[in-house]
Amino acid sequence: MKSSQSPHSTRSASSKIVVHAAVLALLAFRICARAGDSETPSLPSPLCDSLQVPEGNSVAFHAFAIGVQIYRWDGTNWVFVAPSAKLYADLGYHGQVGTHYAGPTWESNSGSKVVGMRLEGCTPDASAIPWLKLGAHSSQRPGVFSHVTFIQRVNTIGGKAPGSPGTAVGQIANMGYAAEYYFYSATDGSDSAQ
Repeated sequence: MKSSQSPHSTRSASSKIVVHAAVLALLAFRICARAGDSETPSLPSPLCDSLQVPEGNSVAFHAFAIGVQIYRWDGTNWVFVAPSAKLYADLGYHGQVGTHYAGPTWESNSGSKVVGMRLEGCTPDASAIPWLKLGAHSSQRPGVFSHVTFIQRVNTIGGKAPGSPGTAVGQIANMGYAAEYYFYSATDGSDSAQ
């Protein structure tokens, strides 16, 4: 019986599995020991000094993300569409605590949400998406994300747009990535970013 899959589609599926496995392995290797969740991430200086969060804000929540960065081919370039990731309580990806999707939005399992807007970025690793500092644009519902003022995306692996052109306008590419997200709130309990 002949297989309905072409050798090209089989290779493509195999390469996607290898990419996802490599992302997981790299993340485990690269971030083998992390400090407590209330500590701020180590930022390469001076390259990423712009990602420092202003005084008066402290880490309220820390999550490990694994998922994809979604891109669409417009006929000329790969255009970023949205992230799609699961958020976990620890580096071993145990205890899913939420999701990350378009907006960019982070939503906890309890339903609290925060939507961010990019403020600053730096690229310590040219093979991965940038590290970011985002300001909280809005939040909804009580919970872990209800009083977030800033978000940092750090220790990124993968997620860059494909290196070769698409084959058809509208083609979608899901590029595996991993990152850590640090969520800050004002130390006085207010909702305003400083």
